[in-house]
Amino acid sequence: MEITYEMLAAKNKQFLWHPFTQMKDYLADDPLIIESGQGRKLRDVNGNEYWDGVSSIWLNVHGHRVPELDKAIQEQLGKIAHSTLLGMANVPAILLAEQLVELTPPGLNKVFYSDSGAEAVEIAVKMAFQYWQHKGRPEKKGFITMKEAYHGDTIGAVSVGAIDLFHKAYSSLLFPAYRIPYPFAYRSPHGDRCAEFCLQETEALLQEKADEIAAMIVEPVVQGASGIIIMPNGYMRQLRELCDRYNVLLIADEVAVGFGRTGKMFACEHDGITPDIMAVAKGITGGYLPLAATLTTDEVYEAFLGDYEEKKTFFHGHSYTGNQLGCSVALANLKLIRDTDLVQEAARKAEHVSRRLSRLRERKHVGDIRQKGLMVGVELVADKETKEEFPWEDRVGIRVCRRCRELGMLLRPLGNVIVFMPPLASTEAELDEMLTVLEQAIVDVTEGA
Repeated sequence: MEITYEMLAAKNKQFLWHPFTQMKDYLADDPLIIESGQGRKLRDVNGNEYWDGVSSIWLNVHGHRVPELDKAIQEQLGKIAHSTLLGMANVPAILLAEQLVELTPPGLNKVFYSDSGAEAVEIAVKMAFQYWQHKGRPEKKGFITMKEAYHGDTIGAVSVGAIDLFHKAYSSLLFPAYRIPYPFAYRSPHGDRCAEFCLQETEALLQEKADEIAAMIVEPVVQGASGIIIMPNGYMRQLRELCDRYNVLLIADEVAVGFGRTGKMFACEHDGITPDIMAVAKGITGGYLPLAATLTTDEVYEAFLGDYEEKKTFFHGHSYTGNQLGCSVALANLKLIRDTDLVQEAARKAEHVSRRLSRLRERKHVGDIRQKGLMVGVELVADKETKEEFPWEDRVGIRVCRRCRELGMLLRPLGNVIVFMPPLASTEAELDEMLTVLEQAIVDVTEGA
């Protein structure tokens, strides 16, 4: 039986419920159905090709059909696809854990595997909560998060999230968290002094509540889903100092920003700090398979050690923890990152992207361009002088991304912020082609050309 676009489109509409998608709108449109990929491009079942302008939602590193990564999976399949990590180990999980400890900020010496960034954060939250119980401080059970934070969609991760559009509907299911501001100078009444006021508010909360706080969770350097908000240099170091001063654990959610995305292997490196717990995912397998990890210091790990009768075990895990296929392709991904000097090359190419984006700043409806490494957010506004936002119902971000698709690139907006996050291995020539599409789409939609 021939598989046609029409057949797939009908089955897609009949059977699939898509994530973060208003299905009433989606079902009224002709769906894009991807069949294959090569390099930095995706191809749909009708033969149309598109630049993968958001790295398949922020996780693709080298591109698609990378020979070294394909080979790693094939070789592992010749041995075993999966065996449990509960009470036993496997070869690639051990070797990957060693490399993660070597790569991450010094002091993160233990690795706990999972399948997604959300679960890596969930694990971090549970570890921090239970740590203080084992330390004889059960009253330290609260969490501090940043306003407009996004840490995933499991219940614990949503509890420390703070984007009402995503999270408000579940409020009665969640535990409460204290919210502090993320320094966002463009939208702050304090302008260039935004960071100073944010730190003052953070310390005031710690002064009052530190005895009740287990941990502070932060998206280091770039707050992603809120619209690619960039921290000023040194801000993470100041947060680390505050957590030390007030005896609060620091959780770094590096799910989106890790593995070279910001121009460093991990975003915490920009300020030279080590969190107590770090969550990583997305780029860990190069964008090939679901794998995540939560790394901790010896101090956190050792709080869970005890005699069997003490019941200090960390009671968390699931069937695919430490999956051999995922760990094998992650090892190949890390080797390829080293062999191609990818992180340094990505930082260099980010400068090229910055120069290209500079001319976009002159456009009538481009209010702000925020960039760290190869993470870019272009905020579109109705009025550049007043920073007035486009009405939600105008769907400006959606329309710009739809125009990008017509011009040959796939993007996904965050409201009226257009996110550009290409695979790190994209060449300068490829980046130029993608940016040409982005610029044209913004002009076509916002200026009616």
